[in-house]
Amino acid sequence: MNTKSDQEIYNYWIGGFFNFSAKKILAILNLFGSSKELFYASDKAMEEMCNICSKKGVRITKRDMELLKSRRDINLLMKSLEYLKEHSIDYVTLLDNTYPDKLRHIYNPPFLLYLKGNPFPVHKKAIAIIGARECSAYGKEIARNLAGALAREDIVIISGLARGVDSYAHQGCLLVEGSTYGILGCGIDICYPKENINIYMDMQKKGGVISEYGPGIKPLAYNFPMRNRIISALSDGIVIIEAREKSGSLITVDMGLDQGKNIYAVPGRITDKLSMGCNNLIKMGAKVVTSPQDILEDFSYYCSRAKSDEKDLNIILNKEEEAIYNLLSLNPRHIDQLVDLSGISIDKLMEYLLSLELKNFVDQPRKNYYIRKEVW
Repeated sequence: MNTKSDQEIYNYWIGGFFNFSAKKILAILNLFGSSKELFYASDKAMEEMCNICSKKGVRITKRDMELLKSRRDINLLMKSLEYLKEHSIDYVTLLDNTYPDKLRHIYNPPFLLYLKGNPFPVHKKAIAIIGARECSAYGKEIARNLAGALAREDIVIISGLARGVDSYAHQGCLLVEGSTYGILGCGIDICYPKENINIYMDMQKKGGVISEYGPGIKPLAYNFPMRNRIISALSDGIVIIEAREKSGSLITVDMGLDQGKNIYAVPGRITDKLSMGCNNLIKMGAKVVTSPQDILEDFSYYCSRAKSDEKDLNIILNKEEEAIYNLLSLNPRHIDQLVDLSGISIDKLMEYLLSLELKNFVDQPRKNYYIRKEVW
C-alpha cells in the first residue's frame, strides 16, 4: 500500500462516514477548504457550516454534527489506518487522481472506495457478468467459458462474488489467469459467501476486490442493490446469464442503461423461469450473446484469437469420443440415456466419458449426469 499524504488521511476520515453522501461531503469540504481543517475546526465553526449548508440545500442533521464531533479522534484514526495496513487494504477517495473516472459522474458516487489487490485498470475494457445465484449447469458453463474467452482477449471481468453465475464468471477468468474484480456488498475484509474464500484470495493476485463498505460491515440485504451501481459503472458492458423475471440482476441492468452501457443477454429456453429475465431483455433490445464474438465485435480494436485457439475435434478426440461429445449439450444427460443414444456398452461409455473429462471436454455436474463444455 502506498504511503498516504496528510490530506489523503483526513479525506479517509471524512469518507468513513458512510451515511454522508459524496454531495454532502463535498459541500462541507467546500466551506472548510480541506478535510484536515474540518478535523481541527472549532464547534462554533462547525455549527456555522451546518447553517450555511442548509441554506444551500444540503441538509446536515444534529446527528450528523454529533458524529463529526465525536469521531475527531486522531488516535482512533491512526488505529483504523493501521488496521488497513495490517490487512493489505488500500483506499481511494473522490478527491484523488486515481479514483476511477467511470464512477465520478454517476448518481450518488461512493466518496470512498476500499481495495484489496491491484488498482482497477481504468485503461482496459471491462465486462460485468452477472446472473442467477441458483443457476443451472447451463448457466454455470456459459458463465465460466464466456468469462474465460473474454479474459483471454485482455478484457477485465467484473462481478459481485455472489453464489452462482458471479462465482463461475470469476472462476472462468482465473482459470485463464485473467484479471477479475469482485464488487462487495459488505466490508472489504469480509468474504461473503464464505465458500468463495479461494476466489476472494486468488483474484487479488492479478485483479482485486472493491467495496464502499469499511472493515467489519456485515452483508446486509440493503447493501447489495447499492453496490450494483458500482458494478455497472466500472463496466463497458453488462452480460446477463440466467435471470428470473424479477431478478436482482435486472437492477444492475437498469443502472447500466442509465449510465449508457452496452447490455447483453444469453438466451434460454422459453419454458425455464431462469430464462425469463434474459429473454425479456432480448425482446426489449439487449444484444443476444451466443458466442464471445458477439461481445468482442463491439470493441473493434480487439482482434479475437478464438480461431487460432480453437480446438480441432478431429485431432484431439477419436471417433467414438467425438460422437459422444456431439450427443451432449449444456443440459445434463444421464448415463443411461447416453447408452440408449450411442448404442455403446456402459463399460465402454464410462471409459470414453472419463477420457473426455480428462481432456476438459465434458463435465459431471452431479453423479452420472454429463454435460459438454463449449469449445470457445
